[in-house]
Amino acid sequence: MPGPLLHAGATCTCPHGAPLNIVAASPRVTVSGMPVAVVTDQGLVAGCPFTVPGPKPQPCLTTRWIAGAARVTASGQPVLVNPSVAVCFSADQIPAGPPIVAASQTRVVAT
Repeated sequence: MPGPLLHAGATCTCPHGAPLNIVAASPRVTVSGMPVAVVTDQGLVAGCPFTVPGPKPQPCLTTRWIAGAARVTASGQPVLVNPSVAVCFSADQIPAGPPIVAASQTRVVAT
């Protein structure tokens, strides 16, 4: 499905509202002056308030990108498009749901 490319400056949150920072490993390809995000990049969450009954804290810490663009790559890896296919995980690797992309660049679209 076509969509705008995600980049390191995209505004994203975990399913519980904590900010998610995309750490782009390869700064060679940029859009809007920011490195393009690819499937192998880290998505780090800071300050997630989620706890399970007990109460045991299970904050979102990382994001695993599942799929990227089918036809566009950067440094040999598929680029990430919005809407992204991803899941946020706690430290115990418990899935918490998909991240929410609130804003990204809109000029470059990939399929």
